[in-house]
Amino acid sequence: MDFLQNHIEALIFCSTTPVKIEEIRNCLAEMFQTDIPEKDIKEALDALLKKYEAEEFPFQIFYLGGGYQFLTKPAYQASIRILLKQKSKRRLTTSQLETLAIVAYKQPVTKATIEQIRGVSCDYTIQKLLEKELISITGKAETIGRPLLYGTSAKFMEYFGINSLKDLPTPKDFVSEGSQIGEQQD
Repeated sequence: MDFLQNHIEALIFCSTTPVKIEEIRNCLAEMFQTDIPEKDIKEALDALLKKYEAEEFPFQIFYLGGGYQFLTKPAYQASIRILLKQKSKRRLTTSQLETLAIVAYKQPVTKATIEQIRGVSCDYTIQKLLEKELISITGKAETIGRPLLYGTSAKFMEYFGINSLKDLPTPKDFVSEGSQIGEQQD
């Protein structure tokens, strides 16, 4: 029974929506290439419901919407709310995204070059991107005053889900047929 219970637990755990008994039954039937009696599935579900009612777990399986789903217990809502609030603060502003795009495509790049392209001061934005560790100082330019050079970091790759800068879209990916002025000459 534990074997069946473990598979049911895994199905409920991985689902983002409530899993109905029929869905569980169909998955198990395909997995084991045999029909699993609904009675056995319900017994396993009852055991799982009792298991996660224990105080040691901050989550449990709830029956809602005609199916079963793992949800956090109400006692932990405050800490989850704080985490979600903190994560929402980590979103990038438009100016941060613009600056980050310039750094990604022009790196290594100086603050002066970024400001020349954007047309506004970037002190605050660069500081915030450094704090979020999305960019890093890669060195100093060999020009007058030896300004700092900025480049993207490993966290940048993680944040945008890419493995290398080659995975960034190319400028031609942004051009649509309606965005050209005049006639194109071949």
